[in-house]
Amino acid sequence: MVSNKMQSSLDDLVQYTQLFKPVATILQGTILPFLLIYPAIFYSWIVVYGFEDNFEAGFVTVAIVAVVQILICLCCYWSVHVQCFLSCSAVKDPSKAQIVKVVPTLNNGFSEIVKLHHTESTKKGNTNPDLWFIFQKSKYIYDWDKKTFHTVEFPTNKSYEEYMESKGYTDDESVEIAEKEFGKNEMIMVVPEFMELFKERATAPFFVFQVFCVALWCLDRYWYYSIFTLVMLVMFECTLVQQQLRNMAEIRKMGNKPYNISVYRNRRWRQIMSDQLVPGDIVSVTRSLNENLVPCDIVLLRGSCIVDESMLTGESVPQMKESLENVKSLKQNLDPEGDGKLHMLFGGTKIVQHSSPSKITSSLKAPDNGCIGYVIRNGFNTSQGKLLRTILFGVKRVTANNIETFGFILFLLIFAIAAAAYVWIKGCEDPERNRYKLFLECTLILTSVVPPELPIELSLAVNTSLLSLSKLAVFCTEPFRIPFAGKVEICCFDKTGTLTSDNLVVEGVAGIGDHTIATVIPLSDAPIETIQVLATCHSLVQLEDGVVGDPLEKATLKAAEWNLTKGDAVVPKRGKSPGLKIVHRNHFSSALKRMSVIAGYQINERGFMETHYISSVKGAPETIKSMLKEVPSHYDHVYLTLSRRGARVLALGYRNLGKLSSQELRELSREDIESDLTFVGFVIISCPLKSDSKKAISEIIHASHSVVMITGDNPLTACHVAKELKFTQKTEVLILTEDNRQWSWKSIDEEMSLPVEPFKTSKQLTSKFDLCITGEGLTFLNEHHHKFLIQLMPHIKVFARFAPKQKEFVIVTLKSLGYVTLMCGDGTNDVGALKHADVGVAILANAPERSREKPKEEHIPEIEAPRRPPGPRDPRAEARAEATARIRRAMKKLEEEDQPQLVRLGDASVAAPFTSRLSSILCICHIIKQGRCTLVTTLQMFKILALNALILAYSQSVLYLDGIKFSDTQATLQSLLLASCFLFISRSKPLKQLSKQRPLPNIFNVYTIMTVLTQFMVHFLCLVYLVHEATARSPNRDTKPKLDMDLAEDEEREFAPDLLNSTVYIISMALQISTFAINYRGEPFMEGLRDNKPLLYSIVISGGTVLALAAGLLPELTNMFEIVYFPPDFRVILVQILIADMVFAYLVDRLCLWLFGEGALRKLT
Repeated sequence: MVSNKMQSSLDDLVQYTQLFKPVATILQGTILPFLLIYPAIFYSWIVVYGFEDNFEAGFVTVAIVAVVQILICLCCYWSVHVQCFLSCSAVKDPSKAQIVKVVPTLNNGFSEIVKLHHTESTKKGNTNPDLWFIFQKSKYIYDWDKKTFHTVEFPTNKSYEEYMESKGYTDDESVEIAEKEFGKNEMIMVVPEFMELFKERATAPFFVFQVFCVALWCLDRYWYYSIFTLVMLVMFECTLVQQQLRNMAEIRKMGNKPYNISVYRNRRWRQIMSDQLVPGDIVSVTRSLNENLVPCDIVLLRGSCIVDESMLTGESVPQMKESLENVKSLKQNLDPEGDGKLHMLFGGTKIVQHSSPSKITSSLKAPDNGCIGYVIRNGFNTSQGKLLRTILFGVKRVTANNIETFGFILFLLIFAIAAAAYVWIKGCEDPERNRYKLFLECTLILTSVVPPELPIELSLAVNTSLLSLSKLAVFCTEPFRIPFAGKVEICCFDKTGTLTSDNLVVEGVAGIGDHTIATVIPLSDAPIETIQVLATCHSLVQLEDGVVGDPLEKATLKAAEWNLTKGDAVVPKRGKSPGLKIVHRNHFSSALKRMSVIAGYQINERGFMETHYISSVKGAPETIKSMLKEVPSHYDHVYLTLSRRGARVLALGYRNLGKLSSQELRELSREDIESDLTFVGFVIISCPLKSDSKKAISEIIHASHSVVMITGDNPLTACHVAKELKFTQKTEVLILTEDNRQWSWKSIDEEMSLPVEPFKTSKQLTSKFDLCITGEGLTFLNEHHHKFLIQLMPHIKVFARFAPKQKEFVIVTLKSLGYVTLMCGDGTNDVGALKHADVGVAILANAPERSREKPKEEHIPEIEAPRRPPGPRDPRAEARAEATARIRRAMKKLEEEDQPQLVRLGDASVAAPFTSRLSSILCICHIIKQGRCTLVTTLQMFKILALNALILAYSQSVLYLDGIKFSDTQATLQSLLLASCFLFISRSKPLKQLSKQRPLPNIFNVYTIMTVLTQFMVHFLCLVYLVHEATARSPNRDTKPKLDMDLAEDEEREFAPDLLNSTVYIISMALQISTFAINYRGEPFMEGLRDNKPLLYSIVISGGTVLALAAGLLPELTNMFEIVYFPPDFRVILVQILIADMVFAYLVDRLCLWLFGEGALRKLT
């Protein structure tokens, strides 16, 4: 039988599976124990102790058990493992199992419980049923022999011969079986209902905790306040759900739209919808019309295509796809990710041009003259489907309710428990006191530690940053990632399209004739042969909408000043040179690193037009070298010097073939064309940096971040760009290279060579040199020097020739080493990395570098504003009008910005939490600035809330039992002050320049905890001293006052101000004001208190008011605040203590800062 736990991961998605069957509802762990507990409690309460006598105790006990039961039910909702433990029983026999617990591998989403389907076997003669489940859109089938689950096996590794001989499905039954096995070619992304998402958020631990607190406040007659808080919380969660739904709808648009396609079934061609295709179908594919994309992964059997794969790979170069019929050996097996890529049409890509199969063969011929292909993968198993799965199930969304917040609450809870215990012990000393009300009071003290405004305050700061970022054309789909941007340590950048622009510049040619040194001459001075090679040796195609192809080749053709016509002919724009017709192309392949072309031109010989042929070849200089008739002595020197300058260098070769018959032309092999060439120079193409790259990177480096480049480009170019942008600042850069199966570190000029592990420690290597590794180098180090690689990882500056999965590997490894990473990229090849980074920033491809100048019309309403009818001014109405106008303007601006760009699958923005509408990387500086500002703001809020909560815990316990209460007016005024100060703190703006100093990443550091505790001590001593002094001056005060909880149900509390009451009110106001003033830290991350005018004014005004109240300067004000008259000697003490409290609290905070600094931040060498 199958072991009920199958370890050793099934594939790269699933770690292990476990089989279960559900238990009857009544027997589940969430219900059965409570069926016994409740009757026992009610029996004890009613029969043993008496219902009336112990009403409160019984009620409290039932309430506690009910809360425990709700918590257990919620734990089942929060954890799949708890749910399996409490409501399912493990099964060994798979045929009896009904559900499967699937645990994915690291960084691949969450564990799930999925239904196990039992269906009739699709294989003939198989007695066992098919057992299968679907996890993250992938189907897993049970293998009865191996006793494990595995993914459906698609026909991806057959021999070329099998594909070529296939005639598709011959009957409907086989199509049905295939549909059952593989599923249809559908990519349906169900956007969940609003309620479903809301339920998910409403059951989040933090939200549940707050609802619990609100319920408790309701029990203590705080009706209005509690309901208001609850409504605020629910509204806030609803706005977040709306936002999530919008994102999901965006992703939904990315699935392929079904369209009609020709398929060969039942021995004839027919039209079906593309979502009905199954692996094994033979289809006809043509040039993509109406934006129709390739519907699934297809092997090209006959005909050839040019495909734009940019939406999958980010590579802007259209790829040439050859059919299997041209392959010499049909015995080899297909490897779709390796050499077989040349024959693969991937789902989601766009066919730019197709060439119909030649007429000669007797094989299938499509009625629409398309290329013939064989479907090998469909639905979510295609390359596009895998990408969508990364986006849908990749990484956990970040919310504000993280562990830090819980840690903060636990820290405060210690003090609250002490206060509650004090109230309970002191309260129990009076035997007549109602125990139920006493218990309620204690529970209220515990919950008052969690300020009800906490989540709203946190989101306020985040939302302010969201708005500021949207003004800077940066849009964010996961707002709570903004504080992470303040903690970033390592910033990773893609190169092409991110740091450098996509516009290539052809500098000219080098190495021709007498130019033996690396000087570049313009194309206008180049010999005609060189120009002919540049004009013919390319894969460009002229279509209705212009020339399509590799941007590099477009740039060279344009620079050579030749035009391409529809019939594959090239003609010079001016000059006497004859036009050339391209007769045959051997397309560029990255394995061969070259491409060659035969072109013909016509010459008038004695009145007859004769065609002469030439072969032109271009490719990597080291590849072309072996094909030349004679190699110039300066060959290596020139191309290496130019490569190190960061330019793309291609060698050009030329050979005159003379007159050839069509038979001879056909018989020419690739080897013949590419031999005996004459060297006609190197073409030099450079990729300029974007205008803002230098400025942005220098600001990021200055702000104590480590910068890294992760690119698919070659190492030399990448290292040059890295040097120019100061990514690498040491004198030597070493690249890990392979020579004759030997790996070593080599300098760029190849003067220096070191073994893989040259020193005892990796630190010695990283302190002397900057390092660059290639994708192959990463694989080698990972297999043979894993520990060494992990030590090097944070110090490698350039990762070149990296595949998308490897980019993701770098980010995941850096994160696992504890670094907070930022990734910035522009193509779909960056999706995995963007998704896994703590802060992923996508730059929209083809976007402008700077925002457009705003049209002047916008200013008109503002000019008209002064025409106000004369009459008395109402500041409130004015402010309201101004606010509505501002909102209207902001909405209009957002609408305008939303118009132009459409997000396509190819845009990395689909997966990234941040998207910049401009292609400049200055947005990274903006995001880090806002991140730091939000992070510092939230840390300040935590500090201020902590101090307020500690003071509150004291006043609700000791002072409450002394009968000190505030009147409604006093409480309202105090909460108004609090709210306004918080609002102004959350609205603070970042400084213009990023500071060298980095903020503290979290609240748990010596400085924050020490400053909170020492400030509390100062406030506590002042409060105790003043209470003592006031009590001494109130001899007639009732020593055993009547408390709220002692009042009868219908009895109203009367408020009579006295000396003690007024003193405590004034000092508690003063404490709150000084807390704000002292703990607001502006520079170096955001504007200081002097610049944050609203906060400064509110602190100064309220501080002045408190002093005026203490000094009795304004009698009307004293009456309004219900404050009694203070004796003169006490007034002096009061004012002195208030000033002393402020001064000492300030001093202890600065002392803590000086002693414990800003917390240790790791330095990256």
